[in-house]
Amino acid sequence: MRLTQGFIPTIKETPNEAQITSHRLMLRAGLVRQTSAGIYAWLPLGLRVLRNIERIVREEQDASGAQELLMPTIQPAELWRESGRYDDYGAEMLRIRDRHERDMLYGPTNEEMITDLFRQSVRSYRELPKIFYHIQWKFRDEVRPRFGVMRGREFLMKDAYSFDLDHAGAVISYRKMMLAYMRTFRRMGLKAIPMVADTGPIGGDLSHEFIILAPTGESQVFYDAAFEEIDYLSEGAGGFSHDSPADLERFFQEMTSYYAATDEKHDTAKWDQVAPERRREGRGIEVGHIFNFGTKYTKSMNTTVTTPDGKPVFPEMGSYGIGVSRLVGAVIEASHDDAGIVWPDSIAPFRAAILNLKVGDAACDALCARLYEALGADALYDDRDDRAGVKFNDADLMGHPWQLVVGPRGAVAGKVELKRRVVGMSGGDRVEVSPEDALAQIFANSDRRA
Repeated sequence: MRLTQGFIPTIKETPNEAQITSHRLMLRAGLVRQTSAGIYAWLPLGLRVLRNIERIVREEQDASGAQELLMPTIQPAELWRESGRYDDYGAEMLRIRDRHERDMLYGPTNEEMITDLFRQSVRSYRELPKIFYHIQWKFRDEVRPRFGVMRGREFLMKDAYSFDLDHAGAVISYRKMMLAYMRTFRRMGLKAIPMVADTGPIGGDLSHEFIILAPTGESQVFYDAAFEEIDYLSEGAGGFSHDSPADLERFFQEMTSYYAATDEKHDTAKWDQVAPERRREGRGIEVGHIFNFGTKYTKSMNTTVTTPDGKPVFPEMGSYGIGVSRLVGAVIEASHDDAGIVWPDSIAPFRAAILNLKVGDAACDALCARLYEALGADALYDDRDDRAGVKFNDADLMGHPWQLVVGPRGAVAGKVELKRRVVGMSGGDRVEVSPEDALAQIFANSDRRA
């Protein structure tokens, strides 16, 4: 995209209403604009990041065997009355009455609806297990929305739901989702730690929050360095396969045998048992939660399947959420500096920014055109007739992983200055290379699968 034709309204000054780094930078870099309290319009640059996060989430959900569908945002209240949650959910639920005086609601989550869809079509144990997911907007009427997209009222979430014949099957589905989550976050360049969460009346150990490390995180976290060393991505030796129950058990044991806790669940006695050189502390932000809730919804909504001996049984369920829009803010909290955002390659809005330092110069224009053609839709071409400093500042603010700087001297010599955007290096780190070498480095560091 040519910047002169794009819609990226950057702001020089820090907006007064922005309290945290991600909110400030998302407004300044032109990713979002607030339309009302806790509700944001996603502008083209922000939407590209959102779509890249969706892509990785979707690819890893598909790889785990989950099937994608799409449920509506508006749900009938009778489903929630059937489960017993309609009156219990509280003021966060946006309740609506349609023109026929039917009670409806803007969905904050989808356990009831997916259970209803399941019971309409699935009858036998032969059709299990099943894991369904969708990526859909949710609404929760927060009393005090704040921190931009980190705690808004409207947000984009991936929520998945598993159905299994028994608890043993539910454990396998749970482990598949845990592996999918760890692979998802790793592909986004994030260090994510699964930490045991409250299981409520169900009990057991099948409830985990996924915390990513960020200096401005909302929770203090404590964890064993082993989490930094496990290979979640490869499925060869040392890796893990979704299709192998033995791999899944080995993976789950690794995830749960090392110490990891937020300050709310921190156990100093257990922490003291971790070798000092392996202790890690920091701040963290929750970006996902997986939870097994057994037959809570299948029982309350009378949803059964027949067993091999023909008897009805209530399937066991689990739910698995990732805050897709929240991740945009969380990544910025984890990866930024004084100059702006520093996007991981896999989710950046563009692979690279092309900075033409002398628009109208024949050599500069020609070389920029070559680079722009080679990178295609994954390049932002700054073709503005503006000062170099403005272009450098905006490119750093937007956080493109790579910058291709084209000036008159280099263009005549067939060279470009290649800059790798890393935290804390806003200037003085450019190297002069050939266009071919620059493009090779950019493509080699990308995770943008078809």
